[in-house]
Amino acid sequence: MAESAVKETDVKVYVTLGPYPVDLLKLQQRVGLSKAEDILMQGMELAADYVKEGKAVALGEIGRPHFEVSEKVMEASNRIMKYGMELGADIGCPVVLHTESTSPEVCEEIALTADSVGLSRNKVVKHYSPPLITEEENHNLFPSVLASDKNLKTALKKGDRFVMETDFLDDPKRPGAVLGIKTVPKRTFKLYEEELLTEKNWIRIHKENPNKIYDIDVEL
Repeated sequence: MAESAVKETDVKVYVTLGPYPVDLLKLQQRVGLSKAEDILMQGMELAADYVKEGKAVALGEIGRPHFEVSEKVMEASNRIMKYGMELGADIGCPVVLHTESTSPEVCEEIALTADSVGLSRNKVVKHYSPPLITEEENHNLFPSVLASDKNLKTALKKGDRFVMETDFLDDPKRPGAVLGIKTVPKRTFKLYEEELLTEKNWIRIHKENPNKIYDIDVEL
């Protein structure tokens, strides 16, 4: 898909790859939890190979289900997530995490897991993050803030150590979910016009931060 987009448009595409955490539940029903865990681990290794080949820039979204599951499923999910972090540390790439609703407590737990495998907290991107952008709130993980108007206004009052996302789903049954694909540029221009976001903020959020996280070269 990324290769097609690059060939057919002038858009530059950076890919993140990883087995989606909720797939563990579907696989568990078919092959059992132990085998399902093995399959997701293998998927993690395959994604890491693509990163090493330069076809992707990060492992993600990986992590654990965003809703209540059994203790055994959560334990397996945590092992899979930790393994993804180990691979990220080994090959020197970031990981993008999908988890339950973000809180300072969740961030601290994830940060300590990253520490245990030698992965820099700055290389752990918390997908679908609320505006928890201070070190006290996110324990130095990197927040990818869902770009709602309220979230961004709250985040910008604290600083600009975050990136923006829409969590856009290309699903014909749910058009525009979660946020429309044009939301990030629209909100950026709107906040700039309202003088709630400065040119320095703009460059930091959309260029410097992603370049630092993913070791890429975004141009504005």
